[in-house]
Amino acid sequence: MMDLNVVILAAGKGTRMKSNLPKVLQPLAKKPLISHVVDTSFLVEASNVVIVYGHGGSLVKATIDYLHPNKPIRWVEQAEQLGTGHAVKVALPELKSDSRTLILYGDVPLVSKETLQGFIAATGEQDCGLLTVDLDNPTGYGRIIRDASDNVTAIVEEKDASEEQKKVTEANTGIMLVNSEHLQRWLPALGSANSQGEYYLTDIVKMASDEAVNVKATMVKDPMEVEGVNDKLQLAKLERAYQLRQAYRLMQAGATIVDPERVDIRGSVSIGQDCFIDVNAVFEGTVTLGDNCQIGPNCFITNSKIGNNAVIKANTVIEDAVIGSEADIGPFARIRPGTVTEAGVKIGNFVETKKAHIQEGSKVNHLTYIGDAEIGKSVNIGAGTITCNYDGVNKHKTIIGDGAFIGSNTSLVAPITVGVGATVGAGSTVSRSAKEHALTVTRAKQLTLADWQRPTKKS
Repeated sequence: MMDLNVVILAAGKGTRMKSNLPKVLQPLAKKPLISHVVDTSFLVEASNVVIVYGHGGSLVKATIDYLHPNKPIRWVEQAEQLGTGHAVKVALPELKSDSRTLILYGDVPLVSKETLQGFIAATGEQDCGLLTVDLDNPTGYGRIIRDASDNVTAIVEEKDASEEQKKVTEANTGIMLVNSEHLQRWLPALGSANSQGEYYLTDIVKMASDEAVNVKATMVKDPMEVEGVNDKLQLAKLERAYQLRQAYRLMQAGATIVDPERVDIRGSVSIGQDCFIDVNAVFEGTVTLGDNCQIGPNCFITNSKIGNNAVIKANTVIEDAVIGSEADIGPFARIRPGTVTEAGVKIGNFVETKKAHIQEGSKVNHLTYIGDAEIGKSVNIGAGTITCNYDGVNKHKTIIGDGAFIGSNTSLVAPITVGVGATVGAGSTVSRSAKEHALTVTRAKQLTLADWQRPTKKS
């Protein structure tokens, strides 16, 4: 089996994007367009990926090197954008010998691994392979021209097509698979005598036909897979198509999604059985949902693991955290990085946690900040409690033992330890350790002034 090169064309400026960011770095599901194409290239087992860059090349290269470290990616500059044929031509020195070359585009992010695998399997090693699409309105696309025997003989670009050729609905996607030796022979022979004055990659189809090389056309099933991005409207259209695809994948795996058009997945989500996802949920990075999880409306979850039977209520934000089984989180909770909750933990509304380990059965019900803390089992933390973990320079830790009760509106000034079974009275500011099984109270003495007069407004 021949090695597979992938050449990704990514030199265009994308002026219609109206952005300083190169077109191929525009985000789709919070990942650059070209990064989706790079991922797919390696999923089809490319042994060599060549990216042809131009506008914003240093930023494109730095971004891909960061997102895809240690991958066999080679870079070639197309200093002048003289057409797709010229773009592939500059990549010729980087192609492996005795190989085939798959040509993809940095602004066509949705083409799937399955489509490309089928295309590769259907195309013979010596063939000139084309991925085509049937469109109701192919305006702007090159047309696939066939002879009386239905053999592909040429691709004619829109601006060079006759009125009769413009009636053809089978269009060129630009994605091609060609024996690399053919490319080495054909590309240097391309001319630019056309309405654009460019070197068209599509002209090699006629060269193949003239040499009796089989031109194998494979039609894609879903036109959205091969739709490119030229402006923000198209970018939004592809974003929704991508998100709907991700939602369908989760539903096929057994998730119940109230409205698949109102869920965003900007990374990967794996699920157990019988998960429920309400509207406007957003998942970023790597997220794992256990069996019977319930995700309420307007939740944002990133790089986190949610345990079996956990309930995440409306408007909760969870980042880089581990939520244990049977947990009850929210509504309006903010779970910050480094938080780990064990089984049966309750975190209520307007609670914020950060670098907190909260053990089994403990409750932080509302209006509380728990940061840099170790909370034991079956602890109750009252409303308005704050772990004062920052002294203006350094962070300090709070440790609360099993079964402790922290009264409402308490400030725990770290570093501090609250012993097992200790009780801290409401309204206390505690700066020294509280003993086990004892009551600690630091309130000021209450005074009542019977003859006190309320101030009156001066005339």
